[in-house]
Amino acid sequence: MAVISGHVVDIHNRQIFPGKIYTEGTQVIRIEPTSEAVEDGFLLPGFTDAHIHIESSLLVPSAFAHLAVRQGTVATVSDPHEIANVCGIEGIRFMVSNSKTVPLKFHFGVPSCVPATGFETAGAAIGPQEVLQLMEWEDMHFLSEVMNYPGVLQRQADLMAKIEAAKEFNKPIDGHAPGLTGDDARDYFSYGITTDHECFTYEEGKFKASIGVKILIREGSAARNFEALIPLLREYPELIMFCSDDKHPDDLLQGHLNSLCARAVKAGYDLWDTLRAACLNPVQHYRLQVGLLREGDQADFIRVDNLEAFNVLETWIAGAQVFNRGYVAFNLPKVYPLNRFKSRKISVSALAAPVNGKVKAIVAADRQLVTEKALIGPFETENLESDLTHDLLKLTVVNRYKEATPAIAWITGFGLKKGAIASTVAHDSHNIIAAGVDDQSLTKVINALMETRGGLAWTDGEQVEVLPLEVAGLMSLNPGETVAEIYSSFNASLAQMGATMPAPFMTLSFMALLVIPSLKLSDQGLFDGDKFRFTQPVSKEEL
Repeated sequence: MAVISGHVVDIHNRQIFPGKIYTEGTQVIRIEPTSEAVEDGFLLPGFTDAHIHIESSLLVPSAFAHLAVRQGTVATVSDPHEIANVCGIEGIRFMVSNSKTVPLKFHFGVPSCVPATGFETAGAAIGPQEVLQLMEWEDMHFLSEVMNYPGVLQRQADLMAKIEAAKEFNKPIDGHAPGLTGDDARDYFSYGITTDHECFTYEEGKFKASIGVKILIREGSAARNFEALIPLLREYPELIMFCSDDKHPDDLLQGHLNSLCARAVKAGYDLWDTLRAACLNPVQHYRLQVGLLREGDQADFIRVDNLEAFNVLETWIAGAQVFNRGYVAFNLPKVYPLNRFKSRKISVSALAAPVNGKVKAIVAADRQLVTEKALIGPFETENLESDLTHDLLKLTVVNRYKEATPAIAWITGFGLKKGAIASTVAHDSHNIIAAGVDDQSLTKVINALMETRGGLAWTDGEQVEVLPLEVAGLMSLNPGETVAEIYSSFNASLAQMGATMPAPFMTLSFMALLVIPSLKLSDQGLFDGDKFRFTQPVSKEEL
């Protein structure tokens, strides 16, 4: 039996007292107040990220866990949607298998939208029968975000069958309906969909909460909605959870949900409501086997130095101390990668784009998944590469699963003055996406990723740097600290080349995400997310 003392934070009864926690094996046997001196710090349930794609950390689950436990994270609700779009069920099996090599409690869901839409080329498809098959796995805890909300509103048969499969197995169903309110939202959530992590305004979040939807306040490396949505914590504390969605390793080294707790408390929000969102609500909603610091629970808890900054000193998972004041107590396993990459190098001429008129430019915004539209021009040229006076760069998506003609469009908002960047992290089908000032640079970074079969790449027009992502073109085989260091250096180099966004690779990765308005680019062409159909990239008309 182990005895851990400190100031016990009892979220259920909203009280703090000097106490001792007695654990035996994986369980909390007893919690009792004491008049004796106790160790410094506050003992409370560990944090659970209510929605995250582990793949977007650029790390395999085991490497992610090695960083996350330092921030007091003991569990995640994880959607393996990204690797499923590349490798299908085999990719999901990889995530589950690797996650079991470390103590952190990963809870995976069954991806509902592989591919996310019919307007892009993915590496796999998961239909209703595959969803039923996956629902039988004990490692699958919920139906992942139902991204195709127009499909729900239109009662598309395959999508509705997936929702019914989750109901048959009595598993929660995650939502994904950015900007949707009113009768359409009521209709969408009436099918048993219970959450949404895509709210980006207070008004949208308040409407959805008012009809009983559980709102996941997202603060990731790209989308940051904490400031807009945190007022909902006062009004609907029983419905609020915290999540990252997508978190790059350099950000994860700086903090996870502990940082959100610190921000909420500093802004004057109730401590107990804050901890409820970070610890209790996700566990209770998803019915997770994660301890909440009660007698008989799994011994999953943390020690923080105070209840303002929430600096994590120690982390226990299933009765084992996995992090102790700077030291992580488990090693990383050897990983054998899988991938799916069949495309070949392209020529400079493949990117030529004649323009006679105005271009419909994607307007990218820092830390946001949504984009705006702009008409820029007119131009009359046999090949428009860029127009730096308007911060206009060429954007291309190249199919990585088969030989195909690259899709071409234009983007503004990146600030890049020379060179190009490219990535095989391109939500949701993860083809190669690249943006650049000239076709020579674009060709260099695209072909560099063809050689490594996936990764992140940049060039200043001369040198080319690549971070290989050996697992599905999404995740590195390296430890988190190594990936974070390289990733940070890439961002610094891009800043020297004029990039104005702190995380340009993360923003670039979402420029192919068709289910988020307004303009996006798939391997099949420019897509209008408001009208949910393709549109021409060059026009003499107004938007």
